[in-house]
Amino acid sequence: MKDALRLALTVAAKDLRVAGRTRDTLLATAFFAGIVLLVLGFALSGGAVSRDAKFTAPLAAGAIWTALALAAAVGAQRAFAQEQEAGALEQLLAYPGPHGALYLGKLLGVLPPLLLVAALTVPTGLALFGAAEAVSPSGEALSLPWAALALTTALGVLGFAAGTTFYGSITVNLRAREALLPALAFPILVPAVIATVQATRLLLEAGWSAEVATWLTFLTAFDLGTVILATLLFPAAVEG
Repeated sequence: MKDALRLALTVAAKDLRVAGRTRDTLLATAFFAGIVLLVLGFALSGGAVSRDAKFTAPLAAGAIWTALALAAAVGAQRAFAQEQEAGALEQLLAYPGPHGALYLGKLLGVLPPLLLVAALTVPTGLALFGAAEAVSPSGEALSLPWAALALTTALGVLGFAAGTTFYGSITVNLRAREALLPALAFPILVPAVIATVQATRLLLEAGWSAEVATWLTFLTAFDLGTVILATLLFPAAVEG
C-alpha cells in the first residue's frame, strides 16, 4: 500500500513539475474551454437579455459543463502522451509497483490544472449568461451559493478527469487518439454530465435543496466507482 501511494505521488509530482514548467497543457485546456464557452455564449444567448434565473440557469449550467467536459478530454490527452512522445512509456510501465498506482498518479497530475481551469470557467460562464445577477420570478435578487457551486465543480471535474484519464491510457498508442478519446469517454461520462448540469441549474435557480444533495450524492458515488474501476482495470488496459 505504501509503495503504491509513493508511486502515485511520484508520478503526480513529476507530471505537475512538467506542467508547471511548460504550461502547454494548462494553456491549451484553458484556451479550449474559453473558446467553447464563448461560442456557446453567442449561440445560446442569441442577444436576448434576461435576468430571470429560470432562463439564465439552464443556459449557464449547460455551457459551463460542456466546456469543462471537452477541456477534460484535452487535458487527459496529455496525461500519457508526454511519455509516449519521448519513447518512455514502456519504461514508466516497467517501474516497480502496481500499475493501478500509475493511473492514480496520472489522475492526480491531471486534476490540479483542470480545477484551475474550472475556477476560471465557472465565474466567466455565470457572468457571460447573466446568471451572476439573476433574479427570482418574484423579482428578488438571488445570491449565488458559491460553496455549493465549488463542491459541485470539484466533484464534476474529478469525474471527468477520472474517465478521460483512463481512456487516455487506452488510446495513447493509437494514431487517431484525439478523436477516439472523446468518442470512448463521453458515453461513460453521460451520468456525470447530467448530474453536474442538474445540480448547477438547481443551485442557480433556488440555492441549496434536497434535490441538489441527491444529485451530488449520485455524483460522488459515480466518482468513487469510476476511480475504483479504472484503477482495477488499468493494468489490463495498458498491457493489452
